[in-house]
Amino acid sequence: MAERYKRYRRLIYSFRHSIEIYEYLDGRYGAPGEKRGKRKGASPEQVKKRNQWNRERKARHKLKTWFRENDYLVLLTYRRDARPADMKAAKSDFARALRIIREEYGKRGYKTRWMRNIEVGPRGAWHVHLVLNRIPDTDLIIKRAWPHGGATFKHLYEEGGFAKLAGYITKTPETAGRYGESLVETSYSASRNLPVKEPKKKKLMRWPKKPGEREGFYLDKESFHEGTNPATGCRYRYYTLVRINRSI
Repeated sequence: MAERYKRYRRLIYSFRHSIEIYEYLDGRYGAPGEKRGKRKGASPEQVKKRNQWNRERKARHKLKTWFRENDYLVLLTYRRDARPADMKAAKSDFARALRIIREEYGKRGYKTRWMRNIEVGPRGAWHVHLVLNRIPDTDLIIKRAWPHGGATFKHLYEEGGFAKLAGYITKTPETAGRYGESLVETSYSASRNLPVKEPKKKKLMRWPKKPGEREGFYLDKESFHEGTNPATGCRYRYYTLVRINRSI
């Protein structure tokens, strides 16, 4: 029984308004009566898909931990005559702008927390999507820091637990089609001051027949997914529980 107890895992990530739960069969042990598909190496396409899934998950957790509704999603654009020659030059432009932003935030007693994706389309239109914590005068600071073109601002909103925003801010040429866009190159990065707590880990006696419930939360049906890992042949499941009373 003790050996069987080891074979199922649950990871629980707790955030202000939601709980993300990941359940899986540990491929190191198997399980009595558990039908497991044939183990095989993941294809390059599967590896890419898994890496992007992990990138989005980590970005989503940072967003949930450190950003709030009414923080900013900023679009920084380039005038045609100011476009960078390549990604290295675009990164340098952003780094210079960031130094000014950090300095101005520091003068006002705030830390800068950010996530960004530099992107270029097939016609050479460079732009930067920037998630930034909002303080008084943020719009004025950004406009001063970005002399290359325009800056437009949208307020963040937490609908869907930032899931769509996490995908958007980490998108690649392969995933840009989800958003009706076409890109030839991207570069995602985030500030280092966005740590996320490690998940609570549990060992399960048996595979749960259905998602868990928790008082005061409801299951976000769009977040629910279960299947079989093509590399290990083991089943998995993940879903999000959302707090009903968001004023808590």
